[in-house]
Amino acid sequence: MDEKMKRLAHFDVGLLFSRPSLQFAARLALGLACGLGMVAIRLVLDMSMPGSGPFALVYPAVLLATLYGRWEAGIVAYAIGFAWSYARIMPPTGLETASAGTINHLVLHAISAIIVLAFAERFRTAVEAAQQHGEQEIERRAVLLAELEHRTKNNFALVASLLELQKRKEDSEPIRRAFDDAIGRVQTFSEAYTHLAGEQGEGVMVEMRPYLDRMVARASNAMLPPQVRISSRFAEASLPREAAVAIGLFANEALTNCAKYAFPEGRDGTVEMTFDVSGDEWRLFIRDNGAGEGATPPPHASGGIGTQLLEAFARQAKARHTTSYTPGGCEVSLIYESESG
Repeated sequence: MDEKMKRLAHFDVGLLFSRPSLQFAARLALGLACGLGMVAIRLVLDMSMPGSGPFALVYPAVLLATLYGRWEAGIVAYAIGFAWSYARIMPPTGLETASAGTINHLVLHAISAIIVLAFAERFRTAVEAAQQHGEQEIERRAVLLAELEHRTKNNFALVASLLELQKRKEDSEPIRRAFDDAIGRVQTFSEAYTHLAGEQGEGVMVEMRPYLDRMVARASNAMLPPQVRISSRFAEASLPREAAVAIGLFANEALTNCAKYAFPEGRDGTVEMTFDVSGDEWRLFIRDNGAGEGATPPPHASGGIGTQLLEAFARQAKARHTTSYTPGGCEVSLIYESESG
């Protein structure tokens, strides 16, 4: 209902046509329809209330005509309504024999109807100006957002390049691995951001299945060794952009940890990913059949950057996450449950 009222507030019958002559004709036609409609309603009312308030319906006719057909339509509706009402109250001999009260009555309604027309036109132009200003502001913000996205992508690339340059200066293998870890995370953020900003930038909802499919393909090629296979099952669903970003980054971080700890010394195995949706609730699971409790460093150690990132992404998605280890592997979950559930 609110959306219909908004569209109605911006309606202009002339804008249904592209040619100026047709726009003008449409507005005159609306004024004519409002004026004749007023006369018809007045004739019907006169059957039960004869002679009551002959000018009463002039005002809504002028108001509607002006709001939806500009001042041109308002003038036509005013002329028809006022002429008919004038004929109803004036004696056959005209103004010469009309009483002073009748003339005053006529002048008062004439001025009042003009005031209604003027205020309706002013209101309509103010609404149009506000709409135009809003559209210009949207365009301006779109330009600023595009510039911000461009700079953000450049900043990601710059950070990764600086880390790569610093890594080349280090001889310590543990430090070089730490740099590789940091570079990989920056690239993960950059890829997720580029995908969502480029392909989903015009909407607030993200199609999760293609998004997660591409994320898994990148992870398979870049992080996991060839002897480790990924199987995935993702539900068809759309989620708000903020939640989608968090889910993608959470899944990527979980796969990163899996690649680092679950399959040491060339061990083969499988990683299973599922994303299920039920109503407003969703569940993401990443399971592997790797080292599990026997991983090095010990899987129950907490406080590392990987654990902190998983917790941060879970908070961003407004979901809860768990990580459980067994001798036969590891399971990481991210679960969102609605408050009503």
